[in-house]
Formats: sequence, C-alpha cells, structure tokens
Amino acid sequence: MKDVVTEGLQDFGFTVEDLISQEHDAALGNGGLGRLASCFLDSMATCQLPAWGYGLRYRYGMFKQQIVDGNQIEHPDYWLDFNPWEFPRPDVTVDVQFYGRVRKNREGKSVWQDGEIIEAVAHDVPIPGYDTRNTNSLRLWSSRASSGEFDFQKFDAGDYENAVADQLTAETISAVLYPNDDLDRGRELRLKQQYLWCAASLSDIIRRFKKSDRPWSDFTDYVVIQLNGTHPALAIVELQRILVDLEELNFNEAWQIVSRTFAYTTHTTLPEVREKWPVPMIKKLLPRHMQLIYEINHNWLERVKKEFPGDLGLLNRVSIIEETDPKTVRTLFIGILGSFKVNGVSELHSEQITQTTFKDFVKILGRGRFTNVTNGITPRRWLHQANPKLSALIASKLGSYDFLKDLYLLQRLKLYTNDSEFKKAWADIKLENKARLANYITDTTGVQVNINALFDVQVKWFDEHKRQQLNIFGVIHRYLKIKAMDPSERSGLVPRVSIFGGKAAPGNWIGKKTIHFINKVATTINKDPDVGDLLKVVFIEDYNVSKAELICPASDLSEHISTAGTEASGTSNMKFALNGGLIIATIDGSNIEVIEEIGEDNTFLFGHLAPDVEDVRRAHAENPGRECPSKNLLSVFNAVLDGMFGDPEPLAAVVNRVIDQDHYIISDDFDSYIAAQDMVDETYRDQDKWIEKSILSVAGMGKFSSDRSVWQYSEEIWNIESVAVKDPKRREYKKSS
Repeated sequence: MKDVVTEGLQDFGFTVEDLISQEHDAALGNGGLGRLASCFLDSMATCQLPAWGYGLRYRYGMFKQQIVDGNQIEHPDYWLDFNPWEFPRPDVTVDVQFYGRVRKNREGKSVWQDGEIIEAVAHDVPIPGYDTRNTNSLRLWSSRASSGEFDFQKFDAGDYENAVADQLTAETISAVLYPNDDLDRGRELRLKQQYLWCAASLSDIIRRFKKSDRPWSDFTDYVVIQLNGTHPALAIVELQRILVDLEELNFNEAWQIVSRTFAYTTHTTLPEVREKWPVPMIKKLLPRHMQLIYEINHNWLERVKKEFPGDLGLLNRVSIIEETDPKTVRTLFIGILGSFKVNGVSELHSEQITQTTFKDFVKILGRGRFTNVTNGITPRRWLHQANPKLSALIASKLGSYDFLKDLYLLQRLKLYTNDSEFKKAWADIKLENKARLANYITDTTGVQVNINALFDVQVKWFDEHKRQQLNIFGVIHRYLKIKAMDPSERSGLVPRVSIFGGKAAPGNWIGKKTIHFINKVATTINKDPDVGDLLKVVFIEDYNVSKAELICPASDLSEHISTAGTEASGTSNMKFALNGGLIIATIDGSNIEVIEEIGEDNTFLFGHLAPDVEDVRRAHAENPGRECPSKNLLSVFNAVLDGMFGDPEPLAAVVNRVIDQDHYIISDDFDSYIAAQDMVDETYRDQDKWIEKSILSVAGMGKFSSDRSVWQYSEEIWNIESVAVKDPKRREYKKSS
C-alpha cells in the first residue's frame, strides 16, 4: 500500500515520511529478542500460517535513552499516547488470581481460594502479511483491578489515596517492561507480569478450543504453544493446573497433554540470565503452582532414579528445585521437561547447549528432544522498507520483487559482480544512505562526518559479552596511531567514522559505564584538529528500530564481536549484511552460518574459538597477576589512565574490569582484532573490490529470512500448513479480465 499512500499524501502536500515520523516505535520487547518475535509474526502472516502472538501491553515499555554529559539517563517512553494500530477488546477479559491459599474439598480436589483477582484486558494489534490478505493478530494484555475504577465509599469518606489504591496496584503489573529485580518487590512484580501474561493467554487459547466441543484428548492436534525463552515457562504449570483442578483430569493424563502441547526455544548460553525464582516467593504469590512444581519434580526425579539408580549427583543437577538457601525453582528446567521439542537458535548454540547446559537432559530424554532453528529476519522491513532504492535496484536485475518472499533468489546477484554499471548504481545507493545518516548525525549530535569515510557500526544492547569495550579500545588504538604519525604520513590512511548505539539496562552498571566511556572518548577525538576527518566517533542516542532502519543501509562495516561461545544467535549481523555492509566478526552464534553463506573472503574474522575460551579463562584464574598479553592494549590503558580523555577516575572502571577480571578475554583477542581492522582498511582502499564483496554478501543472505525460520518451525515442530484467506474481489477481477 506504500505507493498508494505516497500518492494520496502528495495531494495534501505531505510526504509519506511526514506521516511515518508521527508514529512512535512500539516500546515492547528487549533489544533483539523483541525484534526477532516481530520478524516471526511478519513471516507467519506472509507465509499464511495460522498463528497468534501473545504478550503484555506495557504502558511504558522500553525506556527512552537520553545522553547527558556522556551518561545514559532513562526516561519513560509514552508510546501508547499515539498508537493507532491497536484495537481494544473490552469484551475479552480474564480474571487472574494471585496469593491466597490452597485447600482440599470433599472430593479431595485442590481448591485455590481467597486470593487477589486482577483482570487482564485484551488489545489486538493486526499483523498483516506481505502480498496476501492474511492478517494474524498480536494480542497484548493490560492489567486492571477487577473490582472497578475506585472505591466510592472510601472516596466519599475523604480517603482519596486508598480509593484508587487497588486500581493503581493492578495497573502496575503492565506498567513497565522489566522492573529492576535487585529488590524483592521488583522480582515479585516480574513474576506477576509473567504469570498474568501466561494465565490470560492460556485462558484465551482454551476458550477458543472449547468452542469446538472436542475432547481434551484432541487438544494437542489443534494447539501448539511455542515458548519464546524462559519468561513464559510458567504456562506449563498453569496448563497443568487448569487440566487437573478445573477440567478434573488425573495428574498423569494432564501431564501427557501438557508435555505434547509446548515447544521451547532457548536464547542464551549465559548462566546468569537463566531465571530462577525463590520457592518462598512462588509459594506466596502462586501457592497452587508451587505444589504442582513439587509434584512434577517428584515424578521426574522418580523416573531418573529408576533409570539411573544411585546417581545422586545427576538427581541434584536435573532437579527443578535447586537446594540453595532459600531453595529456588529453575525455570529453564520446567521449559525442558514440559515441552516435546527444545530448540537453540543457531547451529553452534544448539550444539553447545546439548554438550553443556542440557547435557544431562540429553542423556535422560534422548537427543531427539533437542533441535536447532537458526533465527532470521524479515526482508520486507530490513531491506524493502529500510533500503527501498537498493531493493528496487535488485528487483531491476532479478526481474521482480519475488525475492522478498523467496530470499534465496538473491543468489542470482552473483552474476552481476563484474557489471560495472550495476556496481556503480550499488555504490551510489550506499553513498546516498550514508549521506542520509550523516545528516541525521549532524542534526542530533552536531558532529559533522565525511560520507566518503568508512562507516564502522556497532549498535546493540549493552551486555559485556557483546564487547563494546573491545571496539572503543580499538578506536583509541587507532587514535594513538594517528597522533604518533607525522602529518605528511597521514594522507594514506583510510578515514573512519565509528558509530555506536544501544541501551544498557538500568541496573547494568558496567554497561552504563561503558556508554559514558565511549562518549568521553568521542568528545576528545572529535575536537582534535590533528585528526580532523580521519577519525570521528559518534554515539547515537536512544537506538531503536526506526534508527536501525536508517543505520543499517548506511554501514560499510558492522561489528559482531562477542566472545566466542557467548552469543546464542544474534540477528543484527543479518540486517547489516542484507543491506550490503561487510562484517567483522568472531566465530560465534549465527556469525558462523552467515560466514558459511557469504564466504570467509567477504568477512573479517578474528579471535579465539569457542573451545579455547575456557582454557584462556583458566589461565587467567591460575595466574591472577599476569601481565596484559597485548602491548597495544596496554598503551590504550595508559592513555586513558593518564587523562588523555579527561578525568580518568570515572573511566577507570571500564579499564579495570579488563585488567582485574577479563572474563570475556578482551586482552587476549585485542591484537587479533587490530589485525582484522588493518585488513578492513586495506580492502576498503580498493573500492571496486569492496563493492564486489558487498554484492556477494547480499547474494548469500537467502538462508537468513525469518520465512525460512518459521517454515522450519511449522514443518519440524508445529506440524501446521499454510491457510490462505481468499480474496473474492481479486478473483472476480481476474475472471472479468
């Protein structure tokens, strides 16, 4: 519809960009994972797969980031103030219970009673497919008090605050994405969020199923639920509760249904982000669920005892209940045990988890329970919408826009790597995209950048394993190298613009310190007349999807430099490569598969391999006072600590983190990283060669469409087929013509 809308708006004196700029980014989801879910929803609609998405309708969602004196400041994101796409469904509500107690009735059945009731209210967001009438729905739940707006009697008595207390308490559940869980109250709120989401969504799914009057034995023939990470794992226990307590199935019969309904995707290799909940907290908030978790765990451990008698260590390792003080519930294990399929999100990740985290479960449950589905991105947004001129150029060579629904057709671009006219058009589009980003940078930061410089981009959520520190240390190394040169020697250098962007969680102190560090380094470098246009450093504030659509088409090089073995997948590499940017990368996550498809000759690789990382860490632990293995990095540290970038005290935390700990082996990978960057410079000097590599990168991206991902889910896990919505008008038109 874009062409129709563009033409219509011209009659009113507006451009389509004027209209689009009025719309807020949806503030849902956390970094790449929320965006991945959006790509999957787009692909499921485009592939005409009958599917729903479920989530919480966070009032404030992801925070807005402001940079003040180099520091990240968080502000609420009022994205719902203008959200024309959602449709409130006041008739679709679900009562969700918290707290209370469990008693046995006369028949010996468990009854959960005397709790607090919160009402979940549905809001639907349409998810249209591309080139099809099929439109799926994302149903989001908001929370409100079930007793009404406020207590009139308290209000009339002058007790104004308590008159609305229940309503405010209820609305808090869907108010803010990811409350700070450093405090018990924050953790309890997160648990409330997860349960309300799961309970309301399951109620909705079951309501639709029960309209068919089919027996419960048919449930798994008509319903499959894909759990996107550990956050919705409580849905497994909730369905067991519904079947046992409300539908009165026996425990084992119910568990057979539950464990054939759910499939589970794990998105991480990092133990620190695998959720665990204190038993006392679950017992207080969800007393019936804690009983069911104990029973599920008891049955599971009895099975393990029978199959592996006398192996107490195995029992302890696979128990849902971790014997800590206080005891905790391992949510990850609920996801594994309650699902018929468990998948990782890249080939390396899936192989890693079966050999490490899930090793014991593979031994007990068999390798067949575990599989891989590599993530993907939607080319409709990340090429056609973000980079329309490149999309049009590709279509002019391939003869149509069919590649937007079959990305493997891009392979035919390999035929044009020696077509000088095509390559010039390709290069012109890249330069135009760089000019567009350069104008945005000047308008928002005041920094003027040379569009003929190499645009080097790292835009990601700030987590230590993504190693933004490695990147900024490399920038400082480049700066020191330029400063040490005689001015006459600098003419042969490749000018570079290093672009950073991303948010750090409010409680992530080292992430926020790293953002501050980058901005302080940028201030010094950008003001240095000795350097001029040879090096600029830019931090783009409040990175989001709209800004990504501006940044990805403009990148010459993008950085995907996580410590090998720490990134489960990553999809930003796909977005940049699909827009013709080359990548500098470690052998980690989906980088491996991207490299396999586009070729090692078209990427810049460095760093230790995943099997070696633990050996390096062990060497650190055995020799805590060791010298930094990189003299180049030592020079960087000395420059920072000597005050080259201002007061060293607030910057020292980032340096000392590597000196004292270096869990992510930055010092051991630094020289390899610098050597790869030197290779980048050498390649960029030959622009014809660079453009050829850019075309080959795009040509190799067929595998990384989210269409391929959802087809793989549908064929290997969900067992569903496409269902086309018929278009009577289109059929009638064809008949008459």
